[in-house]
Amino acid sequence: MGRIAAVVLAAGEASRFGSPKQNLLLPRVLERLAQAPVDEVVVVEGAHRLEDASYKLLQGTGRIVSCDEWARGPGASLRCGLRALGSDVEAAVVILADGPRLPPTSVERLVAAWRQRGGIVAASYDGARGHPLVLGPGDWEDIPDEGLRAHPVTLVPCDDLGSPGDIDTPDDLL
Repeated sequence: MGRIAAVVLAAGEASRFGSPKQNLLLPRVLERLAQAPVDEVVVVEGAHRLEDASYKLLQGTGRIVSCDEWARGPGASLRCGLRALGSDVEAAVVILADGPRLPPTSVERLVAAWRQRGGIVAASYDGARGHPLVLGPGDWEDIPDEGLRAHPVTLVPCDDLGSPGDIDTPDDLL
């Protein structure tokens, strides 16, 4: 088996939040991701440079890559992250930097489901598609700028684990 990598999307402008939410939320995401079964972490930055706290959490387990195309959409950021992965990576787990309650066990569950089914596998909450998601190298090509939202996926219920959250405004932190 190859290695499992996490691609953390932290390139957005965070305009609804009013400040670079990545710098507030990414350390929490990385702490949780450190408990997940991944061999490598690639964080994609774009609109804002990430602060030192994120770099320190990645020591020895990952790196940050800049994506000049971030404004084109989340798919552009995902493509940047996937290009940074080595040829020995079996699958990529796509994580959002604004999901600070990421359950590490959801990554394990999704990777196991991906190994059984292949294709693109996504967590679901109350039947609705969410994050994280897992995809193999065969699905890394032709990712549109708007991301994978329109691609068919196999949903894996993760309600019992809890949602990672989706922080768009400061009120979402309450």
